[in-house]
Amino acid sequence: MTTGAPVLPGYRAVLRVPGLRSVFVAHAVSMAGTLAAEVALSILIFQRTGSALLSALVLVCSFLPYALGGTVLSSIADRYPARRVLVCCDLVSAVCVAGMLVPGMPVLALLGLLLVTGVVSPVFQGARAASLSRLLDADTFPVGRSLLRTISQTTVLAGFGIGSVLVAAIGPTWLLAADVVSFLASAALIGLCTPATPPNAADGDKSVAAVVRASADGLKYVFKTAPLRRLILLSWAVPLFASVHDGLAVAYTAQTGAAVTAAGALFTGYATGTVLGELIVARLRPPLRRRLVLPLVLASQLPAIFFVAVPPLPVAVALVAVSGAGFAFNQGIDPLILTATGPNYRGRLFTVQTSGLMTVQGIGIALAGLAGTLVRPSLVLCAVGLLGTTAVVLLTRRALREPPQH
Repeated sequence: MTTGAPVLPGYRAVLRVPGLRSVFVAHAVSMAGTLAAEVALSILIFQRTGSALLSALVLVCSFLPYALGGTVLSSIADRYPARRVLVCCDLVSAVCVAGMLVPGMPVLALLGLLLVTGVVSPVFQGARAASLSRLLDADTFPVGRSLLRTISQTTVLAGFGIGSVLVAAIGPTWLLAADVVSFLASAALIGLCTPATPPNAADGDKSVAAVVRASADGLKYVFKTAPLRRLILLSWAVPLFASVHDGLAVAYTAQTGAAVTAAGALFTGYATGTVLGELIVARLRPPLRRRLVLPLVLASQLPAIFFVAVPPLPVAVALVAVSGAGFAFNQGIDPLILTATGPNYRGRLFTVQTSGLMTVQGIGIALAGLAGTLVRPSLVLCAVGLLGTTAVVLLTRRALREPPQH
């Protein structure tokens, strides 16, 4: 054992683990392709139908399937070796996007194929998190998950803008073809360049009924284990309230008198804040990350209260960035979630967590948009900030009250 000052488990420490560079490169490649494809499919459907509603359904179909895949199929992440699950999910997604390239494919069929990719996505993310829990120790595991989130948010910052430029340059069909290539590249990187890990809970019965039963058992386990339930609810509550910025970005921009085209600054502000928060907290020692959980969850909610004063857009962007930085609280609770979860349930746990995270964000955005049609957006943001602050403080105190034991 080395003596001297302990090495900070930052991103470099994670990337030194054999095979993990390929995991993160594969994530970046498939994430970029997926975001660009959402832009391409929205434009393709609008070009064919002229319907703004059908075009908007692309984003709805990106959120909704998480609830299905994350509950009914979550046990797949535990019952099979993670590398095999990851490769199969990438290949299923590649086939679905390739199907979108068939000339004359009906719009409903296009949306159906998108739904299938959404169903397998939480299984993919759950299996990947479960494999990271085997390849990384308790200190570096939250940093590994932080790096995945950082890559995701950085890709969001670039993806939609680049996707729009590429659609204009090469057309939506070629961009969808590039997405097929991105999924195939991700599958190759994972299959050929990443270490194998055994299944968490191997079972001889591979029937669909057995998969569904085991998934239901995993869901029951998550919510019957009190310390784990508190931590998962906290991980959902923070983005549930913070997501209202996205739902009201355009309406709030209009309220300030700025051009609605400037609303993109609010989206990029949140993503930028998230990336900066993850980068800073990842360099801290584990005990400090744990102590920062409450300040960070407060940072995620309090800025919304100041919208009652209708700040100008540059100030609003700064407030949203602070809120995004608070999302780094996950680095403080990820080790607690890992400790509270039996090894046989980790794949299901992370799949359910991912599924719930996407679902509550979709609900938050939808409800915020509805409220913004009835009440001034600034007042909605303030009210949600007050409600969110109260809720996350209570949940944080309960979640951190006692060390979780599985």
